[in-house]
Amino acid sequence: MKKIILDCDPGMDDSMAIIMAAKAPQLELLAVTAVSGNYPVEVTSANARKVLELLGRQDIPAARGMARPMVRPAPPDPFTHGSDGQAENFLPEPSMPLAEEHASDLIIRLARENPGEVTVLCTGPMSNLAMALVKEPALAGQLAGVVAISGAFGLNRYAFLNATGDTPQSEWNVYVDPEAAKIVYESGVPLVALGLDVATHFDVNFSPEDIAAFAESPRPEARFLSQAIRFAAGRGFEAYTTIIDCMAVAYAIDPTLVKTIQGRVGVETQSPLTLGMTVLDRRHHFVWEHLPLIEIGAEADYGRFLHLLRDLVLQ
Repeated sequence: MKKIILDCDPGMDDSMAIIMAAKAPQLELLAVTAVSGNYPVEVTSANARKVLELLGRQDIPAARGMARPMVRPAPPDPFTHGSDGQAENFLPEPSMPLAEEHASDLIIRLARENPGEVTVLCTGPMSNLAMALVKEPALAGQLAGVVAISGAFGLNRYAFLNATGDTPQSEWNVYVDPEAAKIVYESGVPLVALGLDVATHFDVNFSPEDIAAFAESPRPEARFLSQAIRFAAGRGFEAYTTIIDCMAVAYAIDPTLVKTIQGRVGVETQSPLTLGMTVLDRRHHFVWEHLPLIEIGAEADYGRFLHLLRDLVLQ
């Protein structure tokens, strides 16, 4: 069983990632850590606990993390997840308390207690993990790795067609806190970046039969997804927008779902035109060897991914 920490900013798709991670028998969800991103951390940390209570998993600690990016103000999210941040599912306010530790300290402690065993799944801005790495530089060597919904690498038309940041070729999580992403990318921790190239592909969509099964299921998490799909459709978006972050959880469960390539990547932290852009150096010659070498999601088996997620939600 793989030990994971889910670092997220719920958000409807982060909420679905929590559901998937908590229900997967292949994973041991050690903690959920919340960060500002889709919504302020007051909202994301409450939403994380709402989902854990929905599942009856109050045994999993939820910690509040960074309230703002490392060095800049938090930008407004152009994509709304509803007035509650969860596709207007309006889950009850949580009764379980937050963990006493700051999210970054919880990450450090769990990695220290389980050296070489913990994988951090980052489905929001990397502010919590970056702060943990700043506090404890040895953390990079203590983690098994990081799997992140992060970046856009230009490997197919979806990378930029569905750009989620507020610059033409950026992804939201990196755009919100590019300095944090730069710290993580350059830390030496084994990093798998599942960018928009694979995470926002139009093939990541449910059939009408799947959607009907969610709506008719007695499982509260299935009804949560049904409402999220309905909410997204009402705003002119397809169902893939409700499960973007689930790709990181799926990869943790079964890495064969995603084909990756290695590439050297830099994170832009200055230009107003390209802020948050993840620049992949694919040249045959004169490659910038000083850029960090990471694994990048290039292709995914979307049929198997959707089947895995559907079964976990309905079971």
